[in-house]
Amino acid sequence: MSDSSAGKLPDLAGRTAIVTGATGGLGFETARALGAAGARVVLAVRDLDRGRDAAARMKRMERMAGPVEVRLLDLADLSSVRRFAADWTGDISLLVNNAGVVYPPELTRTRDGFEAQFGVNHLGHFALTRLLREHLTGRVVSVSSRFLASGLDLDDPNWERRPYHASRAYNESKLAVLLFTIELQRRLAAAGSTVIATAAHPGWSATGALSAGRGLLPAMLRLGTPLLASSAEAGARPSLYAATADIPGGTFVGPGIMQMYGAPKPVPTPGVALDSESARRLWEVSERLTDVSAGDRK
Repeated sequence: MSDSSAGKLPDLAGRTAIVTGATGGLGFETARALGAAGARVVLAVRDLDRGRDAAARMKRMERMAGPVEVRLLDLADLSSVRRFAADWTGDISLLVNNAGVVYPPELTRTRDGFEAQFGVNHLGHFALTRLLREHLTGRVVSVSSRFLASGLDLDDPNWERRPYHASRAYNESKLAVLLFTIELQRRLAAAGSTVIATAAHPGWSATGALSAGRGLLPAMLRLGTPLLASSAEAGARPSLYAATADIPGGTFVGPGIMQMYGAPKPVPTPGVALDSESARRLWEVSERLTDVSAGDRK
């Protein structure tokens, strides 16, 4: 077992890790740590120039034991997701579904017409994971949140009939991420796969995404984030723990102190994310919306 709670990772030489949204914030720090531990890290990014800059910054910050690659992936465009998956060859030891949209100031839609937070945070990663399934050999880590909706409106997941509410949409998207993780793990186990699915949340972490949506945050978080939030490096530790620690599939990881700060550890999965019927329906809706429904190999 790795001592990832203390920031120490096992030797990852010879393993390939894909990290989405790795140009900054949690994704950058997650990819940097995995590369420093020896993994071949693929930065899956929507802006190649920013991706190349991130790769260069990683190499300047510390000696990277593993190679760093940059590949184009726009999770707001399913055709980009399909191209990324179709072009992939070789095994994937670790897929970190990290990229996210946080609190856009107004209703925004992806290229395929999905509400942006649900479309990127959940549907894009759902399609990516399913399309890469033949290559997965180790673990899928998805980044959720401590703040979840009380349920999903699967009759209107893309806010086509409801009055739009950005924070509610975000909380629903992050609940979808956790429901997907639990259902993915159930299906992997039922198929006898050795691949496992885990999830993590960063606690109160000052990331670029959080800053972008600061105007819509609750007052306490908006005012306190600059002074009290942990760094992006600290916020990435739960993802790294979920990626490398000796834990069972379906584990949810967060900071140990009030799920806001401190060393990462397994935390209770909220009951709303354990609703098997909601998870099943979400899977079916996601297959229909993304048109990704091929059977799992593992």
